[in-house]
Amino acid sequence: MSVTSSGTDTLSPGLKSRHIRMLSIAGVIGAGLFVGSGHAIAEAGPAVLIAYLIAGGLVVMIMRMLAEMAVSTPDSGSFSTYAQKALGRWAGFTIGWLYWWFWVLVIPLEANAAATILNSWFPQVAIWEFTLVITLLLTASNLFSVKHYGEFEFWLALVKVVAIVAFLVVGCIAIFGLIPSSKVSGMSHLYDTGGFMPHGFGAVLAAVLTTMFSFMGTEIVTIAAAESKNPGREISRATNSVIWRISLFYLLSILFIVSLVPWNTPDLANKGSYQTVLELIGIPHARLIVDIVVLTAVCSCLNSALYTSSRMLYSLAKRKDAPAVAGKTSGSGTPWAAVLLSTAAAFLAVFANYFAPAAVFDFLLASSGAIALLVYLVIALSHLVMRKRMEARGESPDYKMWLFPGLTYAIIVVIVGILCAMLFMPDHRSEIIATGILAVLVVLSGLLVHRRQYSSKGVLQQTRS
Repeated sequence: MSVTSSGTDTLSPGLKSRHIRMLSIAGVIGAGLFVGSGHAIAEAGPAVLIAYLIAGGLVVMIMRMLAEMAVSTPDSGSFSTYAQKALGRWAGFTIGWLYWWFWVLVIPLEANAAATILNSWFPQVAIWEFTLVITLLLTASNLFSVKHYGEFEFWLALVKVVAIVAFLVVGCIAIFGLIPSSKVSGMSHLYDTGGFMPHGFGAVLAAVLTTMFSFMGTEIVTIAAAESKNPGREISRATNSVIWRISLFYLLSILFIVSLVPWNTPDLANKGSYQTVLELIGIPHARLIVDIVVLTAVCSCLNSALYTSSRMLYSLAKRKDAPAVAGKTSGSGTPWAAVLLSTAAAFLAVFANYFAPAAVFDFLLASSGAIALLVYLVIALSHLVMRKRMEARGESPDYKMWLFPGLTYAIIVVIVGILCAMLFMPDHRSEIIATGILAVLVVLSGLLVHRRQYSSKGVLQQTRS
């Protein structure tokens, strides 16, 4: 797919190298790290580090496979396009729409989270009013040009990176007992409260699911890089940095948290892990600081959700798997129709939350629960097929997945195992069932759409003859 601005209805390569670098560094940092990590810690204890290591390792492997395909063929449809080439049009259609749906649901959830924080500061303004204003502002930002998205995301991401680095510095100083006002120090809490693995390895495996979804968004850089001037180079750089990003931002920060605070401290799940640690260290205005950082992270995630959903919808339209209007772009190369359609779908989800029975929105929310794993599975399967085809032609990719094909097969087995395990976990069973139902409906819709297209093409050919 062309990403130049020289043609009609094509994307513009407006993202700069520094935009892509910052996206790759901070794209994996969401509100889940600052707040949601407390739930994973409560679930697995200090052994949550193993859960993050397993989930992070899986993401590194998946990104390596995706990067191999993306460097060879940069595309705004990313893994959806590769799935179509490797597995068939039905696969590209299905995973593209499921991925779009995932990010469309993220939009109202993140907007509501941001509005809740702002409402705590300005209670005279209703949450729904903040939600509306935030969503409209970020939608407008995405409508101008991809350069505006990149610039906005650059500064939001920079705040997250600075916050993480500052937390690591403060945490390290506290561990060595060098902060007089701190109520915590040392690393004894790694083992002194029921041991390192208080709930056994089963709890660690359950926490893997919780932690894995916090990594969703790492793949966005392969979508965004298609709108840069040198996609292959940017994707290679971003993927090479995945290991240290996960190690620094997630593993090291979680290590400091479980070292300084007992894993069963109620505040970890209630207030959030970062706020709890900062308060015990004695940092003034810890709640306000964390609220500002979380607000930034939430707005960053919302901004990326709008960007990613619109690019996936644009790619689907270009492949005739979505309404043709979604493939229209402005003079600046922005897929304005795809942005507006994605925002409109998000608002419909909001209406479902307020006006439909609770069970309806609960199902919609649960339907996105296993999409991340399905995306990872499709990436691995697509990589397996495309790499074998390339080798059969006597070609070799410029950027390679490690230990092919053995490691690719192993990742496929692990993902399938996790999906099957979810059926036996009460907390995740509804997610896998709802996602499965949604996936079947999307597959059937795709088969129906494609059959009609083929029928229409046949009738047109007969008419011309």
